[in-house]
Amino acid sequence: MIIVDKKLIPQEILKDSVLLNLASAYFSIGKRLEQKTKCSQTRGFIMSALRGGAARNQNQIATMLGFDRTVVHRAIKTMIHEGLLSERKADTGRALLVQLTAKGNHYREGLIKERRAAEDRLRKELTPRETSTLIRLLQRVAELEF
Repeated sequence: MIIVDKKLIPQEILKDSVLLNLASAYFSIGKRLEQKTKCSQTRGFIMSALRGGAARNQNQIATMLGFDRTVVHRAIKTMIHEGLLSERKADTGRALLVQLTAKGNHYREGLIKERRAAEDRLRKELTPRETSTLIRLLQRVAELEF
């Protein structure tokens, strides 16, 4: 059995399902990177949304990522407390803008380094032809309309 999002999926179901195998691979990789970096995907996505010096309010980030505002708010509050993000009042309106601090940028660079190492490891396991085929097939899956 393979664990996907903390639920057990029987092998007989997994063996014939493209979507479940895709989900299994996604969650497995995500969990391993999360364990190694001690950074949740939510936090990683928030830092990505703030890359390059961008300053955004929490609602903008939640909308951009397609996440629940409460989840984003809690993660940002913790990240501010940890010194990864700073908060300031917007020039107009009541919104508070957040952006990466120097510590947050350094932390994000470490996450990118770990992701690249995982990518390199995967590329060593696959032939160049397998890699290009996998990428092509994943692109086709991403484009499908359900």
